[in-house]
Amino acid sequence: MLKAIKLLAIFLMMVALSFITNSNFRQKSYRILNFLLPNDILREGNGILFMETTDRMDPPSLVLCAIESAAQVYPDRPVVFFMKGLENINTEEDEKRARQHFPTLSSYSNVYLFPLRMDQLLDETPLKPWFDKVNPEKEVYWTHVSSDACRLALMWKYGGIYMDTDVISLHPIPQDHFLAVQEVTSISNGVFGLSSHYQLAWQFMENFVENYRGEIWGHQGPGVFTRVGNKLCGMPVFTSTDEVMCGNISYFHPQRFYPIPYPAWRRYFEVWQDLPTFNDSYALHLWNFMNKEGKSMVPGSNTLVEHLYQKQCPITYGYILRNEKTHL
Repeated sequence: MLKAIKLLAIFLMMVALSFITNSNFRQKSYRILNFLLPNDILREGNGILFMETTDRMDPPSLVLCAIESAAQVYPDRPVVFFMKGLENINTEEDEKRARQHFPTLSSYSNVYLFPLRMDQLLDETPLKPWFDKVNPEKEVYWTHVSSDACRLALMWKYGGIYMDTDVISLHPIPQDHFLAVQEVTSISNGVFGLSSHYQLAWQFMENFVENYRGEIWGHQGPGVFTRVGNKLCGMPVFTSTDEVMCGNISYFHPQRFYPIPYPAWRRYFEVWQDLPTFNDSYALHLWNFMNKEGKSMVPGSNTLVEHLYQKQCPITYGYILRNEKTHL
């Protein structure tokens, strides 16, 4: 009888251990299935951040080229695309489906997609009270104003490098803290880099709210950066293409991102007799907002933008060349 009791006790212990082991495995599996959260991917503060503040899930090829070019130039850094129209990602299968939606990006292991939830993103920032009061239906430039707000909150929470989706990367940016001067009197918000919870990002958000004029184009974007930058150090004076320092912030010369200024944006869609090398540039802003004519990259056109696609986003270029869908 005693032997039977001992055997039963051993059996029950084995069952209990098996249950605990399986339970731990399920918990670990659950964590694995749910590991793809922005905080996990961006915890080192070295992400390259893109975003889409409309509901569209069929972005033009320029967007895909911008993301692919960043994935190529920064192979050891996460390249994250936040999309308002993307469904919640809770499992590995969700992530797989999201990546499969963009076949030109799916082969890059350092590209991640996450939904953009503006109310959650702006929480615990100076932008949240503004967001709770603003009426998007009455805003003339809501898509752009909301984008201006979200990039500041993204940088505050995660850090890294933010880029507009019409910026094609050429070479790694050597500094972590930088602002990009667009022209003599303006600092751009289309490309910038800061650490997470860097005080300058908080100042940008405060200035955004205190000087809000949503009806004025650029007032909440380059206007914010220029106003705050002027208070800190004034506009930099460049004697070469080398950066000018303001504390530990690098002010980059317009050549670094804007070698073709916005009035000449059509030059990207023209044939050049001698292709520019852009040796002094880290990336190129293609001024998509100016492109009211809907110009796009056409294979075989021999335009500057075609050459950029061929070199900086070859997978996207190949899909267009074969007339394959770049999104499913």
